[in-house]
Amino acid sequence: MTKQSELQLENNLIKQLVGLGYKTVAISDGDGLLSNLKTQLEAFNNTVFNAREFETILNHLAKGNVFEKAKTLRDRFNITRDNGDSFYVRFFNNEDYATNLFQVTNQIAQEGTYKNRYDITLLVNGLPLVQIELKRRGLEIKEAFNQINRYQRHSFWSNHGLFQYVQLFVISNGVNTKYLANNKLQSVKQTFFWADHNNKNITDLTEFAAAFLNPNHLGKMIAKYIVHNQTHKILMVLRPYQFYATEHIVNQVATSNENGYIWHTTGSGKTLTSFKASQLIMDLPGVHKVVFVVDRKDLDYQTMLEFNSFKKDSVDVTNNTKSLVRQLTDDSKLVLTTLQKLNNAISKVKYEKGLTHLQDKKVVFIFDECHRSQFGNTHKDITEYFKSSQLFGFTGTPIFRDNASKNDLGKRTTKDLFGKCLHKYVITDAIKDQNVLRFGIEYIGRYKQKSNTFIDIEVEDIDTAEVFADEKRLEKIADYIIAYHNQKTFGKDYSALFAVSNIETLIKYYDIFKRKKEAGEHDLRIATIFSYGTNEDDEDAQDFMPDDDFYVAGEPDKNYKTSHSRDKLDEYIIDYNTMYNTSFSTKDSQQFENYFKDISKRLKEREKTSFQDKDRLDIVIVVNMMLTGFDAKKVNTLYVDKNLKYHGLIQSYSRTNRILGEQKSQGNILSFRNLKKATDEAITLFSNKEAIEEIIMPPYESIAEKFDEALKNLLAIVPTYQSVDDLLSEEDELKFVKAFRSLLRAKNVLESYTDFEWEDLGIDEQTFENYQSKYWDLHDKVKQDNAKHKTSILDDIDFELELIHRDQINVAYILQLLAKLKEAKTTDAKAQKKAIIDMLSGDVELRSKRELIEKFIEENLPYISDVDTIQDEFERFWHEEKILSLSKICEEENLDKAQFKALIESYTTYGREPLRDDIFKCLDNRPSILKAREVGERILDKMKEFVQVFVQGMTG
Repeated sequence: MTKQSELQLENNLIKQLVGLGYKTVAISDGDGLLSNLKTQLEAFNNTVFNAREFETILNHLAKGNVFEKAKTLRDRFNITRDNGDSFYVRFFNNEDYATNLFQVTNQIAQEGTYKNRYDITLLVNGLPLVQIELKRRGLEIKEAFNQINRYQRHSFWSNHGLFQYVQLFVISNGVNTKYLANNKLQSVKQTFFWADHNNKNITDLTEFAAAFLNPNHLGKMIAKYIVHNQTHKILMVLRPYQFYATEHIVNQVATSNENGYIWHTTGSGKTLTSFKASQLIMDLPGVHKVVFVVDRKDLDYQTMLEFNSFKKDSVDVTNNTKSLVRQLTDDSKLVLTTLQKLNNAISKVKYEKGLTHLQDKKVVFIFDECHRSQFGNTHKDITEYFKSSQLFGFTGTPIFRDNASKNDLGKRTTKDLFGKCLHKYVITDAIKDQNVLRFGIEYIGRYKQKSNTFIDIEVEDIDTAEVFADEKRLEKIADYIIAYHNQKTFGKDYSALFAVSNIETLIKYYDIFKRKKEAGEHDLRIATIFSYGTNEDDEDAQDFMPDDDFYVAGEPDKNYKTSHSRDKLDEYIIDYNTMYNTSFSTKDSQQFENYFKDISKRLKEREKTSFQDKDRLDIVIVVNMMLTGFDAKKVNTLYVDKNLKYHGLIQSYSRTNRILGEQKSQGNILSFRNLKKATDEAITLFSNKEAIEEIIMPPYESIAEKFDEALKNLLAIVPTYQSVDDLLSEEDELKFVKAFRSLLRAKNVLESYTDFEWEDLGIDEQTFENYQSKYWDLHDKVKQDNAKHKTSILDDIDFELELIHRDQINVAYILQLLAKLKEAKTTDAKAQKKAIIDMLSGDVELRSKRELIEKFIEENLPYISDVDTIQDEFERFWHEEKILSLSKICEEENLDKAQFKALIESYTTYGREPLRDDIFKCLDNRPSILKAREVGERILDKMKEFVQVFVQGMTG
């Protein structure tokens, strides 16, 4: 059988799409696209546009970026016709999506910075809304993803920016097919397989086209399931399980009064699903209000931020019960509140009277994390008060008979309270789809009966409160965390949570870490937060944010465990204030809430490009707070010194396994108690009995075997790192890149184990670094070829540079090495200097600074006599080079230096790329329309390069 070519794949798909209801149209270039757009818009709007009117429409369509154009697509545009009439032009029918006109074309050529030719384009009412990029069978699907990214940079913006109306991309090599939203910030991790209702992935292109690209389904996806993220100004698209869950809830509300629940594993995006369901339900006839209920005030705040990021001002947090009652009685269609406030509103006479008119209205309640919130009397109270209510629950860990608490009334389950499970997406589904990571679990803490060293007897053999509370044990654990935290978090590039059993133990741990920091034994930034009311030492105990309705500033709460715990918390908050120049306290509930928000923000915002190391928080010690419902992608480690089981265990572990690029390969769990049996039981309960190996990373030895296999493959291609220079063709270079990339992946996972030692591997660290430098050289070669308009097959390869990222080797570290180099004997100096240059070549952050640091070593270091002044001299040198570089850019591009400098400062502070108009304000003369895009991109590239060299990685 002959291998199917890319052209055959393309022709077969077009033939299938025609059979699904698309009309074919031949469009070869931008002019043809415009001509077809005019014809289609006329047919869709049932009118004819003259040349002036169509030019007005084109000018309107050309405005804005991808995010703004997505709004334009869904809005109507008012034009004044030649006869004076006002006419509203529609570009897409969001309500009745079947009335839109669907076409398919291929090989449209567009010329921007470079000329590109696109594979298959799906046009809706003449606008390109779906772009399909194909690669022949056998090639990496990632190549199609990288190709889309190039098109976005090079040509989608040309010809009135019509290809910036693309809502969805589809990438396929025939065997694997995925879809993604038009969002240039995302990585290949944000590409999704479509699936059937039972989460079976539909990977084959023919089957995908039938299920996903048929006009009815595709129209619905564009109309209802593209989400505009207001915070990041990007488009998002729902994954299949989110789509099915939303469809089920909407259908249930539209056709019945029955309740239901959604079981989607922790970390799979339940907030987005519940928001989309809320948004669609609001528009259904007969629905009076949608009330989204969380069970804790801290989740209230987090959910509000996420909802408002999906739709600005879509929801407002109810500050107290009075505010909730006001929102329930005004025009607000979507209300977000806590379970506590909702219960107050319907049970207290002063509030309840104002709500009686709602008792017979259809109010839909959606409960977030319903595994916790519905097992007291509140469920009964709500259903009895709102007689026509409909209730839906979301949970990643439902309550079954096996994990129902003794405190639950009659051991009720999620099914007892909410009825039928409408859709399931369990942890094994999410790991299979790479929507969450697996866990790497290490059990640490073996003791001899009369010793405190980490050796032979299992923790469970001496499972007594006295041993667990012993301060010598706690100190050993603190030492262990200090020793391995850098390794677990890639040099403090990620953060960790530390879950402990109770407040007394938390206080002991914090004081130990504080004492060790003051003694100079570590430089970790550690904070803690706990509620200073009663905290039963119980498996279902929950920390909570103090509720406004029950807190009076200045009055001691009757539930306070001891004044000591609150005094200690205030002491720790003072430490936090000193560390970050803040001013929080427990003086009132608002200040305590703001303290929680600040901690959350430090962890959540680490993933932003604008995040600065001075805001870094390394470890947060908690009892229960933040172990459920809290999501931060840059948290990758959980230290555990408490007993966990069932839903509490899965929820806690799941704080660590959010997907974030290639470097974060797993969630790290370091357990100082023997939770092996509890972990196996929890995984079995919430997935299936065969799931344990899928969810937990294999032992160190298994990964080491994969490393050896990858190394053997690499050495077969390039026996030495010098052999890379002898590779004759780009095909051979491609083989090396793929082989070394596999080795990088295995090494990256190995490093997360505390057992990791280079001595265990078949290659030493220096040789590995040498190969890595060659890998970098090929990456730089591709970058230079692109600048010269040369195409390369290596350009389609993702070099996965995130895997090389090592923050612990920074400018400060290099300066220390320079001091040692200055003091070195002549015989050692040459070797030390070479080691520094190699290090500069192999590190992501420092590679961009290599040329200047080498210049400092050659031209300045020999003339510095006092080693202690090296840092000052380097800073002076760096400042001068920074000024020279800035002046050079401004001179080359005719930029106003002061305005351009302000633009750079804004970019480094907020991490947002400047708009093209902001860039043009720095120019003496605005370029012509034809040159504007090219000039704007060139200046932006130079600005980013300047920031990468002179700003990024210069602190910490």
